[in-house]
Amino acid sequence: MANNRFREKIPKRVVNKQENKTKGVTKQKKSSSKGFYYSFLTVILLLCLVQITISAVLNISKVISYKAKIVQITKTRDVAKALNEQLKDNINNFSNVTGLEAIARNNLKMSSEDEVLVIINTNKDEEEPKEVKQKKWTF
Repeated sequence: MANNRFREKIPKRVVNKQENKTKGVTKQKKSSSKGFYYSFLTVILLLCLVQITISAVLNISKVISYKAKIVQITKTRDVAKALNEQLKDNINNFSNVTGLEAIARNNLKMSSEDEVLVIINTNKDEEEPKEVKQKKWTF
């Protein structure tokens, strides 16, 4: 009897044959709508995955091209730095009297008071032939 006290009284359910048929139809409708819903979500998920993959490939190609550009710019910068150092050295050399004398001797063909300047010219036949453009006379 102690067990009966703790048991809950569950009302009996009356089953109607028509009710079972209509419940089966609604279950089919619910399961088909769930299937459509899951299919729709799967298609959306696949589209998102495709978009992510395309974005990743494009970003990787951009990274590669940017790294190549960085290497090229770095080389250009190093060449420019070397040229600047050379120009600074030239400025320092040309600001001295000896540097100016070297320019005068080499480029301007000048000599000092106690020096003799000898210039040796080469024949024009030995030099590389230059292209001569012929003029066309029109009257």
